Amino acid sequence: MEKLAGNITHDSESGRPTENTEFNLTEQHDQLARGLKSRHIQFLALGGAIGTGLFVGSGSILSSTGPAPLFMAYLSMMMIVWVIMNCLAEMVTYLPMRGITVPYFVDRFVDPSLGFAAGWNYWYAYAILIGAEATAAGIIIGYWAANVNIAVWITIVLVVILLLNIVAVGFFGEAEFWFASIKLITILGLIILGIVIFFGGGPNQTEVRGFYYWKNPGAFVDYKVAGSTGRFLGYWHALVSAGFAFITSPELIAIAAGETIAPRRNIPKAARRFVWRLAIFYGLGSLVIGIMVPSNDPTLLGAAKDGKSDASASPFVIGIQNVGIPVLNHIINAAILTSAWSAGNSFLYSGSRILYSMALNGQAPKVFRATNRNGVPYLAVLATWAIALLAYLNVSNSGATVFTWFTNISTISGFIAWIVVLITYLRFRHAMIYNNLMQALPYRTPLQPYAAYAALFIISLLTITNGFQTFMPFNAQDFVAAYITLPIFVLLYVGHKLWFRTSMYIPVDKIDAITGKKEMDELEAMDEPRVAKNWLEKIWFWLA
Repeated sequence: MEKLAGNITHDSESGRPTENTEFNLTEQHDQLARGLKSRHIQFLALGGAIGTGLFVGSGSILSSTGPAPLFMAYLSMMMIVWVIMNCLAEMVTYLPMRGITVPYFVDRFVDPSLGFAAGWNYWYAYAILIGAEATAAGIIIGYWAANVNIAVWITIVLVVILLLNIVAVGFFGEAEFWFASIKLITILGLIILGIVIFFGGGPNQTEVRGFYYWKNPGAFVDYKVAGSTGRFLGYWHALVSAGFAFITSPELIAIAAGETIAPRRNIPKAARRFVWRLAIFYGLGSLVIGIMVPSNDPTLLGAAKDGKSDASASPFVIGIQNVGIPVLNHIINAAILTSAWSAGNSFLYSGSRILYSMALNGQAPKVFRATNRNGVPYLAVLATWAIALLAYLNVSNSGATVFTWFTNISTISGFIAWIVVLITYLRFRHAMIYNNLMQALPYRTPLQPYAAYAALFIISLLTITNGFQTFMPFNAQDFVAAYITLPIFVLLYVGHKLWFRTSMYIPVDKIDAITGKKEMDELEAMDEPRVAKNWLEKIWFWLA
């Protein structure tokens, strides 16, 4: 019988994992179903990563910093994401148990108090991200129906996301696969369009554009101060802002591991392909934006003096309109809408699984353990979805303002989550070495542990300086949005540690590196590798 995640508590003095007999997961029936295929989890992660951060949020980065920092920031952030993905892939491929989430590994390999704080931080981040995507979708729909209250569109978006998540996980996986497919086709089309515009192929173009906007108005926009300091601050601001596009996306594959068919075959495959696909989409996509749109265009997100923006805030739409291509702007806006829907869909899935896993571990109310007959933790889905109703803040504020609040809050939560992931991976690695299990790892990644240490330093620095712009001059609302998660996280961590009086961390000789391994080895032995019958199947197996 397959061992489930959870069901582990820790001795308050030693930190040693002990069995929780109150809730025996190997015998309980409310279990998640393994209904996600390889193509589902690959597109789930891409769907969460390629969303409004690229299609809409990039406009704000371009407007405030210029095309060069935009391009460099996305490339830099992709290197960090590559490290995070590798760390997660090693851990979840070793123990891809049902109900598994990142906080489970934190609780097991580092400290139950840190796991508790990390779990609620993840849940909070995913719930806020759903609100951000609903806000973006409402802004986008407003392009066609500007006179309709945005609350109408937010309601439609949120209801559809809820319905897609409340039914069977296989249906959710199929919906996300097709949502993400539309998104990927769109971004590939936009990259091709950018190349056409680069060579002067637009209806209103009379000459090759090339990198004209990198020269006029310029590759850099001085941020806050003039000169080289302003250009560096522009890059740093772009790097922090680019984090929103990638926040929690690597974790989507990790969270889906417990519901994945043949996880030890499919998780490494998805992890390996995730980053180079992001490199194509974000690398070329961010480069194309700087070719299509000048940084001083007044319709970019955040560029308007009154703080108001509509769907034309997408730099891709602005670029299409500027070269006089008819109809295509409406098609792209529709595709961007599915993008927001897709990302919101992924975030609700992930947030509900985090809450479900915490309930299994006794870190959230027991009621969230319940699943329906299709294996969906429906109460956890409903609770996570309810937080996204904060999107109705748009009724009394501009969409651009609320979107900025959501991005700031979720970005700092995501950075904290990544710091915890890297600490957990380093402890996991120490435990594997101590127990002579390094050779038993089904999946190992390059440059470790040095890459993890380097990423930990950079992300810690980004977390501390996340809201530096709020001091130039000081803005109380933006400051709160940029830093509010830090004291909340510390309060959760310290409060749990004081209440349960746990040790600072679990000593390496007390870490349980064995539980679940036998069951996962048996599950792997049952996996029958796919054999392609012809060249078409070979191509399909390679892609999916």
